[in-house]
This record gives sequence, structure tokens and C-alpha cells, in this order.
Amino acid sequence: MDAKPFPVTHSEAEWRKLLTPEQYRTMREHGTEPAGSCALNYEKRAGVFVCAGCAQPLFGSTRKFESGTGWPSFNDPLPGAVETSEDRSYGMRRTEVHCSRCGSHLGHVFPDGPPPTGLRYCINGVATNFLPE
Repeated sequence: MDAKPFPVTHSEAEWRKLLTPEQYRTMREHGTEPAGSCALNYEKRAGVFVCAGCAQPLFGSTRKFESGTGWPSFNDPLPGAVETSEDRSYGMRRTEVHCSRCGSHLGHVFPDGPPPTGLRYCINGVATNFLPE
């Protein structure tokens, strides 16, 4: 994980107790859930998507859109909710998105989203929980 200190920190053993094995693999080991595997991809109610690791609000439901990729997609995070870093894994150059509060890996952001931002935050559903209004 990043060397930067985050406001919410846990030992790896504590993270393993707090998260499911799939969440741990995705959020702490930079994994990816299979496309179309998470029910939150189909969530349409009003509310907010929060980090599964620390409950920080990340994305409002009004910013969610159907990208056809099989992962929940958003065009704008809540202010200050996420940070990005360069990801050079798998021989690619991508922009990784992580929670600004606990540093957990959420997904990636791509410049192929709809207006007004033109961005597509492609987020692993297991990295979030949904809180309906």
C-alpha cells in the first residue's frame, strides 16, 4: 500500500478482520472484481456510495451512470473523497483511484466518460457500500 499516512489506518491483520476476502484482495492488494459480479453495478436508488473500509462518502448516486463495462461508473467523486496515483501494472499506464481517508484501492479513472467532466471513475463494487437516502 502507499507510504503516505492516511487518517484511518489498520494493520494488515486488522484489515483482514474488517474486510471480506474479496474486499481485502481488491482494496488492499489492488485486485479487481469480475465484471458484472456486483449488485451495486445495478443500484439505481438515490443515496451515496461509501468506502467499504472506512465508510467515507465517495460518490453521490446522481453521478452514477451506465458505462456498459460491468463496474459501477461515476463521472465525479464527492469533494476530497478520493485521490489518484499512477498505476503501471500489467504493462499499462492507468490512473488508480483510492480512498483519501484510508488509502484503499477503489478502481481507476479514465478520460472517456460523459459530460460535464468527461471522466469515468470505474469503481469496484466490493470496495463500496451503498447508503440509500
